[in-house]
Amino acid sequence: MKNIIVKDKEFKLLLSEAKIKGSIKNIADKINKDLEGKNPLFLAVLNGSFMFAADLMKNITIPCEICFVKLTSYQGMQSGGKVKEVFGLSERIDGRTVVIVEDIVDSGRTMQQLLESLSSRNPKEIRIATFLFKPGSLQCNLKLDYVAFEIPNDFVVGYGLDYDGYGRNFGEVYTLVK
Repeated sequence: MKNIIVKDKEFKLLLSEAKIKGSIKNIADKINKDLEGKNPLFLAVLNGSFMFAADLMKNITIPCEICFVKLTSYQGMQSGGKVKEVFGLSERIDGRTVVIVEDIVDSGRTMQQLLESLSSRNPKEIRIATFLFKPGSLQCNLKLDYVAFEIPNDFVVGYGLDYDGYGRNFGEVYTLVK
């Protein structure tokens, strides 16, 4: 599939399913090595990270747990600027290694707020695994430990990412045709 239509916009292929799977396997291998013996808690940020989290966890071989938190800052194609926690973390993280599993880091505001919230719960360490990273959009000082792909500052859909709720179901990532 080369181009797709999501609602009223046309998108072209950016990342194939094979490329995505290979990059996620590489990240999982690094996590397995880096966090061996640490029993990490993976914290997947919904809705967008559900595919990334599922594929990542299929490749994690160390003892671990996973839970989910839902945050949002997008409306349509624009970042709303305000991050709100829709539902939160119920697991205890004090003294634990936490790996945030995020779909995309662009401005970094969502991640910064999540890091502040988690830090107040006294984890041993927090690491960040993101599927996509837009370095040209970053407005915060963040250390991203595991990045599957760096992409330009384009609007993307697929593999969990959406345009106004649509397009999450594609196994590839597509970029907006301008």
